[in-house]
Amino acid sequence: MTNSISNFSTINTANLQSLSSSNKPDAADGSFKDVMLKSIDEVNTLQQDANRAVEQLATGGDTSPAEVLTAVQKADMAFRMMLQVRNKLVQAYQEVQNIRV
Repeated sequence: MTNSISNFSTINTANLQSLSSSNKPDAADGSFKDVMLKSIDEVNTLQQDANRAVEQLATGGDTSPAEVLTAVQKADMAFRMMLQVRNKLVQAYQEVQNIRV
Protein backbone atom coordinates (compact mmCIF):
# COMPACT_ATOMS: atom_id res chain seq x y z
CA MET A 1 0.00 0.00 0.00
CA THR A 2 2.85 2.41 0.76
CA ASN A 3 4.44 1.82 -2.64
CA SER A 4 1.26 2.76 -4.48
CA ILE A 5 0.99 6.01 -2.50
CA SER A 6 4.60 6.95 -3.15
CA ASN A 7 4.23 6.09 -6.85
CA PHE A 8 1.10 8.23 -7.00
CA SER A 9 2.84 11.25 -5.50
CA THR A 10 5.80 10.79 -7.87
CA ILE A 11 3.50 10.66 -10.88
CA ASN A 12 1.52 13.70 -9.75
CA THR A 13 4.69 15.69 -9.10
CA ALA A 14 6.00 14.85 -12.55
CA ASN A 15 2.67 15.78 -14.13
CA LEU A 16 2.50 19.07 -12.26
CA GLN A 17 6.05 19.99 -13.25
CA SER A 18 5.36 19.26 -16.91
CA LEU A 19 2.13 21.27 -16.78
CA SER A 20 3.71 24.22 -15.04
CA SER A 21 6.65 24.30 -17.45
CA SER A 22 4.31 24.18 -20.46
CA ASN A 23 2.22 27.08 -19.11
CA LYS A 24 5.15 29.45 -18.66
CA PRO A 25 5.11 32.24 -21.21
CA ASP A 26 8.09 32.35 -23.53
CA ALA A 27 9.51 35.40 -25.20
CA ALA A 28 8.06 34.06 -28.46
CA ASP A 29 4.52 33.99 -27.00
CA GLY A 30 4.29 37.77 -27.13
CA SER A 31 2.52 40.23 -24.93
CA PHE A 32 -0.74 39.93 -23.07
CA LYS A 33 -2.41 41.89 -25.85
CA ASP A 34 -1.19 39.38 -28.45
CA VAL A 35 -2.47 36.45 -26.40
CA MET A 36 -5.87 38.10 -25.98
CA LEU A 37 -6.14 38.97 -29.68
CA LYS A 38 -5.21 35.41 -30.63
CA SER A 39 -7.86 34.05 -28.26
CA ILE A 40 -10.50 36.38 -29.69
CA ASP A 41 -9.57 35.25 -33.20
CA GLU A 42 -9.91 31.60 -32.16
CA VAL A 43 -13.36 32.24 -30.67
CA ASN A 44 -14.36 34.10 -33.83
CA THR A 45 -13.17 31.18 -35.97
CA LEU A 46 -15.21 28.73 -33.90
CA GLN A 47 -18.28 30.95 -34.30
CA GLN A 48 -17.80 31.13 -38.07
CA ASP A 49 -17.31 27.35 -38.30
CA ALA A 50 -20.53 26.80 -36.33
CA ASN A 51 -22.41 29.20 -38.62
CA ARG A 52 -21.12 27.37 -41.71
CA ALA A 53 -22.13 24.02 -40.24
CA VAL A 54 -25.66 25.28 -39.51
CA GLU A 55 -25.95 26.68 -43.04
CA GLN A 56 -24.78 23.38 -44.54
CA LEU A 57 -27.28 21.44 -42.46
CA ALA A 58 -30.12 23.80 -43.39
CA THR A 59 -29.31 23.66 -47.11
CA GLY A 60 -28.95 19.89 -47.16
CA GLY A 61 -25.17 19.79 -47.21
CA ASP A 62 -22.99 16.88 -46.20
CA THR A 63 -23.12 17.58 -42.44
CA SER A 64 -24.69 15.47 -39.75
CA PRO A 65 -26.78 17.02 -36.97
CA ALA A 66 -24.30 15.69 -34.40
CA GLU A 67 -21.43 17.56 -36.08
CA VAL A 68 -23.48 20.75 -36.16
CA LEU A 69 -24.44 20.40 -32.51
CA THR A 70 -20.82 19.82 -31.54
CA ALA A 71 -19.62 22.85 -33.51
CA VAL A 72 -22.32 25.08 -32.00
CA GLN A 73 -21.57 23.88 -28.47
CA LYS A 74 -17.82 24.43 -28.94
CA ALA A 75 -18.44 27.94 -30.19
CA ASP A 76 -20.86 28.67 -27.35
CA MET A 77 -18.48 27.40 -24.69
CA ALA A 78 -15.55 29.36 -26.12
CA PHE A 79 -17.66 32.52 -26.28
CA ARG A 80 -18.84 32.10 -22.69
CA MET A 81 -15.26 31.58 -21.53
CA MET A 82 -14.10 34.70 -23.37
CA LEU A 83 -17.00 36.63 -21.85
CA GLN A 84 -15.94 35.55 -18.35
CA VAL A 85 -12.34 36.58 -19.06
CA ARG A 86 -13.61 39.97 -20.21
CA ASN A 87 -15.72 40.32 -17.06
CA LYS A 88 -12.71 39.53 -14.86
CA LEU A 89 -10.57 42.04 -16.75
CA VAL A 90 -13.20 44.76 -16.32
CA GLN A 91 -13.52 43.89 -12.64
CA ALA A 92 -9.73 44.09 -12.16
CA TYR A 93 -9.63 47.43 -13.99
CA GLN A 94 -12.36 48.83 -11.77
CA GLU A 95 -10.51 47.67 -8.65
CA VAL A 96 -7.31 49.35 -9.83
CA GLN A 97 -9.32 52.48 -10.61
CA ASN A 98 -10.65 52.57 -7.05
CA ILE A 99 -7.18 52.45 -5.47
CA ARG A 100 -6.41 55.73 -3.75
CA VAL A 101 -2.91 57.08 -4.19
